[in-house]
Amino acid sequence: MDILVELSSGFIGMFQAGATTFVGLVTGIVPLLISLILTVNALIKLINEERVFRFMQKCTRFFVLRYTVIPFLSVFFLTNPMCYTFGRFLKEEHKASYYDATVSMVHPIVGLFPHANAAELFVYLGIAQGFAQVGNQSELAIRYLLAGFIVIFIRGVVTEKINKFLSKRQEGKSNIVADQVI
Repeated sequence: MDILVELSSGFIGMFQAGATTFVGLVTGIVPLLISLILTVNALIKLINEERVFRFMQKCTRFFVLRYTVIPFLSVFFLTNPMCYTFGRFLKEEHKASYYDATVSMVHPIVGLFPHANAAELFVYLGIAQGFAQVGNQSELAIRYLLAGFIVIFIRGVVTEKINKFLSKRQEGKSNIVADQVI
């Protein structure tokens, strides 16, 4: 009988712990995220969406900006997963590299701008909680973001080179097949 009472208490205790966590999220992080999303959307509306898009299109011409600033701004303004739509401003040969850089930016941006990828925030907060015992969480967030910029730039460049190599290889095969048909 005692074992049934313990199992019952443990079972309901699991749901009580979940409810406590849920209430903490609803009264803590959820209002913060809603405020951040509203502020960023208001900022975009104040600047004018067309201006934001024109600026992004101009920036894609530059190699370094294409794989650092553009992924950062797209994740900041559009958040995950809408940030990938900024790929429409790039030439076809740069889209895969942009996607690779952007998918890598959705993690490091969270420390300073939690609205950008709310789902990742819970992972970051777990890491930050451990870091808070030995250091400053803001310091962690900045280091996380700087490391992210380095990684996304490298990934964008490497993916672009691989894409060019594979495209040339594919063109070569297409020419061989075309010659054989003729």
